[in-house]
Amino acid sequence: MKEKEIERLNLLKIEENKLYQNENIEYICGIDEAGRGPLAGPVVVGAVIMPKDSFIEGVNDSKKISEKKREKIYEQIIEEAISYGIGIVEQNKIDEINILNATKLALKMAIQDLKTKPDVILVDALNQIETCSIPYISVVKGDAKHYCIAAASIIAKVTRDRIMRQWDEIYPVYGFAKHKGYGTAEHIRLLKENGPCRLHRKSFIKNFV
Repeated sequence: MKEKEIERLNLLKIEENKLYQNENIEYICGIDEAGRGPLAGPVVVGAVIMPKDSFIEGVNDSKKISEKKREKIYEQIIEEAISYGIGIVEQNKIDEINILNATKLALKMAIQDLKTKPDVILVDALNQIETCSIPYISVVKGDAKHYCIAAASIIAKVTRDRIMRQWDEIYPVYGFAKHKGYGTAEHIRLLKENGPCRLHRKSFIKNFV
């Protein structure tokens, strides 16, 4: 591993290492989401408890990593993780309760999916959340500041991307495998040409259909 990468990872772990100095904290859980903005598909939340000494090369905000590299790092994360959980809320529920509440619901589901209970949660920029009575710290742009949140962002992103690639096989006319449901010019064009499918969020596509 290059010296510059070692330095970057050490910076990502500074605040977590400070938390570990508290004798009551053994397990720190990072949480992040993928899919708040797309026009189609679910919102996915990843929760992960990594070992204190975890040091996986390339762990970063998932948006800064190529799809191919994310897949590789994802496999390393889930192999090394003490525990990880995933919460998925589908598009019909997003339309029913709105995307913010759907994200909070997926977060609760991800926490409940953990096999090990964390002592504290670090979450990317969400407040007023149900964490099953576990203390939490909300961090703006946390996926770029904390190792465990970055790891969670990769879990959420890869999980959601895989879901969208599966949907692409059922609805190939929309190009879901490419844009993953986000509102790209191509997706909007195909949406206007073909009309919506059941994967589209009705509350998100009002301006396009």
